Amino acid sequence: MLRSCARGIFFIEDRISKKQESLKTRDKIAAQRIFNARNEAYQQPAINLQIARAYLVASDPAIATRTWQHVMDDIVKTKLGETKARWLMAIKDGSLDTIRNLPVLSTIADDFLRAIDAGTVSTNVYLRRVHNFALDMNWLPSAVIRKKRWPKVSFKEKRAITHEEHQKIIRRERNPEWRAFYELCWHIGGSQTDIATLHGKDIDWVDETVTFTRRKTSVPVIIRFGSELAEVLKSLPESGPLFPRLSQLHEKHRAKLFRRRCDSVGITGVSLHSYRYAWAERAKVAGYPERFAQQALGHNSAAVHRAYAKKAQVTLPPLEEYEKKFVPFNRTLAKDEREQAAKQANNAETELAAIAK
Repeated sequence: MLRSCARGIFFIEDRISKKQESLKTRDKIAAQRIFNARNEAYQQPAINLQIARAYLVASDPAIATRTWQHVMDDIVKTKLGETKARWLMAIKDGSLDTIRNLPVLSTIADDFLRAIDAGTVSTNVYLRRVHNFALDMNWLPSAVIRKKRWPKVSFKEKRAITHEEHQKIIRRERNPEWRAFYELCWHIGGSQTDIATLHGKDIDWVDETVTFTRRKTSVPVIIRFGSELAEVLKSLPESGPLFPRLSQLHEKHRAKLFRRRCDSVGITGVSLHSYRYAWAERAKVAGYPERFAQQALGHNSAAVHRAYAKKAQVTLPPLEEYEKKFVPFNRTLAKDEREQAAKQANNAETELAAIAK
């Protein structure tokens, strides 16, 4: 609504919120033009959105009644194994109840923000994925929240288990199967499920390798083992599952039992996944090439990215030691080249002298 105050300065007033804003002009024609431009700027996005919704409804009749629960159910259908189990758990999050039965086309940013505020980091992560799935399926005319505007995901700090802590756990553990399991986690750095489900056929004693396929990525991994790991492997069954009892447990139960063991020896802030971080940091400190670490733990492994980016502390050797290893050879080569050049020059001078005579 366009109005003017007692001093003749025009201002606009929102009919709903009653919020007023000065146009800073006494010219009625200029004020009217500004007022019309404001109205067009406000109405045009809404008109465009309505047009987009009309086209979407014509192409997909179910889109008008599709809720976010339908979207989540469709995502679960595309998942398999442990990933599917994690999704089934994630969509039960009570924080999503506020949008669960909300029509997808009627959703605004505030609906998502309220759910995120009421939830945890997991709520933020999985709601992003649900939102992006709906976009990819063309069930949304535009993003509810732009990518850069999503609340930042802040995970709790994760740390690697230290060698001293690992030894403390090993000394306290009386069950030989669990003790060997922890040793393999330390030496291989694989995920707990990949290690717990290893079989005797995965051990090649001729080439001294452990071979398995990562369940999460279906990528084959081949790791050579040394004498320490060889001693542990010799104590395990030669055929069938290496860990007959542990392989039957769900990963959450193995994690719970490990946490109890840590509590019994006064260790806090670690989980079975901390063995992956420990392996990656040990590899970094030892100078293990990053591409080898990626092959062992997975190219998208957070453990590798964190350790090789900045987390693992490395003491750099003196440059002079490296110079002693490589520079002498180069200096010798340069000396030989100089002697050869001098010899050629002497030969040239001798030939010229002979011609002159």
